[in-house]
Amino acid sequence: MRKIVSVILITVFALGLSIAASAQNTPRVDRREHRQRSRIRHGVRSGELNRREAHRLRRQQRVTRAEEAAAKADGKVTKRERRHLNRRENRTSRRIYRQKHDNQKR
Repeated sequence: MRKIVSVILITVFALGLSIAASAQNTPRVDRREHRQRSRIRHGVRSGELNRREAHRLRRQQRVTRAEEAAAKADGKVTKRERRHLNRRENRTSRRIYRQKHDNQKR
């Protein structure tokens, strides 16, 4: 009985470590993606973004998520990959700002 419990505990612990390690590879990128998604959502609700603009911005976010997944695929996100993701997020952030402030309405 003790052996079974210890094997289960070790398995759960190892699984928890692997999940925590993979989830913490790019926490800054994840936070920015979340904030940018909410900025897009708010822009649509307030009328600052029309459907086409929102669609285009969401598509850019999907590409960023795909690039992040590719960077995480080998289990290690290098400095170069982080820099690339950060630049991509900066570009998307600027686009969101420009689209929200271009005086186009729905």
